[in-house]
Amino acid sequence: MKGHGRIIEYALSTLARRKFKNFSVAAVFSVLIAVLSSILFLMHAYKTETLKLLDNSPEIILQNMSGGRHELIPTEYIGTLSGIAGVGQITPRYWGYYYDSLTSANYTLMAFDETMRDVKPIDGRMPAADGECAVGRGVADLRQVGIKDDIFLTLGTEQNVNLKIVGTFTANSAILTNDLVVLTKADLIKFFNMPADKATDITIEVNNPAEVSMVARKIRRTFPDSRPILKNELLRTYDNIFNWRGGIVLIMFFGAIAAFMIFVWDKATGINAEERQEIGILKAIGWETSDVLQLKFWEGVVVSLSSFLTGLILAYMHVFYFHAQFLAPVLKGWSVLFPKFEPMPYIDIYQIFVLFFLTVVPYVAACVVPSWKAAISDPDSVMR
Repeated sequence: MKGHGRIIEYALSTLARRKFKNFSVAAVFSVLIAVLSSILFLMHAYKTETLKLLDNSPEIILQNMSGGRHELIPTEYIGTLSGIAGVGQITPRYWGYYYDSLTSANYTLMAFDETMRDVKPIDGRMPAADGECAVGRGVADLRQVGIKDDIFLTLGTEQNVNLKIVGTFTANSAILTNDLVVLTKADLIKFFNMPADKATDITIEVNNPAEVSMVARKIRRTFPDSRPILKNELLRTYDNIFNWRGGIVLIMFFGAIAAFMIFVWDKATGINAEERQEIGILKAIGWETSDVLQLKFWEGVVVSLSSFLTGLILAYMHVFYFHAQFLAPVLKGWSVLFPKFEPMPYIDIYQIFVLFFLTVVPYVAACVVPSWKAAISDPDSVMR
């Protein structure tokens, strides 16, 4: 152990003698790790948030279609749906999107009902009477309001509502509640001027999860103008979307990845004359080949591991403290109007290990292999 400690000490002094070169290498390495880690962290955070959002999602969401577009669905469908074998609880939902011109953001307005099991107040309570509402953190921050404050929403001279905030809330997923305004059914119907016999969509629970596809086919045959959306279809769709968007971002930084590979290849093809001479001197004064390889191994470990950890820290701060300002618009797409969303710090350890073996291990190998070629040569010829 004492011998290893001496070799590590000498490796650090060697790195310090070439501090400008090693610092530039570490800086490039750190930036590359930061970019790749930011993409992986943000994709994993969004996918985890989406899975949490869909944890308590109903097995089937039934939408009415007209001209290939979603429209309000008649509530009279509920009576026919309840007669289909395998169908459990049926709940009409009332919700809609609202563009707030004051803050240039999109909100989701939803009527409070018993299906909102994963939504719970942080402070205050949920709306119980007309004229009350609960808002998500994103809406509260944008409007700079809190409990007992009023929030005014308008769609014109006739469709407007003044609501008193009685609660702010969270949920298992920040995506679900960040832009959400929950109000009573009567206020929402009045605000959107919805017919009394129609809802936005209908949620359907299935008694036997294995029969979801069969029940969906029965519903589609009964209501040809409707579209049953299955929970597993939503999960698969969101997973594909984030994988595709993440792949696009990785392609954008393909040049940086290619530059790193060229850099590693250049390290593996040989070492400069100064390093060869240093190895020759070490061999001449009694160092073994194994000692030289240990020296170069620790030099590579110090540079690559410190760069790797620095890159991870920078990526963590970029994604979870600065809200991924450079990458979020690409992954979120149209939702740039969405109130500021702070992804929860979900990290996949497997991804970190894969990134480690794809970057640190090749770099260390690139430091050791050419040094081995010089270490097995005759010291006199190397110094000459």
